[in-house]
Amino acid sequence: MTSIDSGSVLITGPTGGLGRALTLDLLARAEEDRPDLVLVGRPGERLTEIADLARSKGVTTEAVPCDFSRLSEVRSAASRVRDLLDKGAVRPLRSLVANAGVYPADTRIASGDGYQLTFAVNYLAHAQLIGDLVDSLAPPARIILLGSNTYRGTLGRKMMGAPGPDWRDPVELATPPAGNRSPGMKAAGVAYANSKLAILYYARELQRHVGGDVNVVVYEPGFMPGTGIGRDYAPVARTLAKVIARFPGVSSPTKAAPPLASLTLDERWANLRDGAFVVLGKEVIVLPHAKDFEREQRLWIATRDLLTRARAASQ
Repeated sequence: MTSIDSGSVLITGPTGGLGRALTLDLLARAEEDRPDLVLVGRPGERLTEIADLARSKGVTTEAVPCDFSRLSEVRSAASRVRDLLDKGAVRPLRSLVANAGVYPADTRIASGDGYQLTFAVNYLAHAQLIGDLVDSLAPPARIILLGSNTYRGTLGRKMMGAPGPDWRDPVELATPPAGNRSPGMKAAGVAYANSKLAILYYARELQRHVGGDVNVVVYEPGFMPGTGIGRDYAPVARTLAKVIARFPGVSSPTKAAPPLASLTLDERWANLRDGAFVVLGKEVIVLPHAKDFEREQRLWIATRDLLTRARAASQ
């Protein structure tokens, strides 16, 4: 049963992988259950194509180009979304799905604002977007952040080649490492896990700030090798990921999209909040280190400072 079909859903990263699959799943719903769509993603043909496809299905759709590696573009995208909502181009914003993400192989790569790219795109850009749009959400509303079990850092996952996080002060996490050589794929995995642990901390603190009319949850789509997020891998690694993607039990965008669509719209999830962690279609209790009040507060303050610094530098 759909509970918020009278509004709009904003999806970041709709041009490929899970974001595209989520968009297609929403389009496949019964006509009376389909929300308006605001698609915020990489500018180019793929954004135009998915928006045109949605319109061809009779769904009111707005495409908002945005490079999430540049916070100035994120701010501009948020301003564009506010204009669309104010003009009534789309119905009230009920759900925001923060899906866009990267997994660069070289952690020295910096965003357009000089921040470590993984942390900047996976976390800071969405914190900027949500901060700029939170007052535009129409209650009852939902914010869904994309998480990952890489936050766990358990021995079993490490043995599978999935390093866990190495949490440090957020300002340090936002600083690209120095050196002339790439720290390697292990460091890339740690940076990715740090960005996903940050999302868990942020979700809990965000809930404290948005109050009772907006529910904040985190969605884990399962292990999805072979998607566009690994575009920076070496050719051998990309090929291996595609082989692993065929293994039984491995997730995929088409498998992960229906539970995410349900989490985005359906009545069964209406009371889920406080950064609850949902793996595919099941709520899961996170490990103790993913709930840390002091880290959550420090991240909130550091995020504000990092975003303020980037804004000042762009002026």
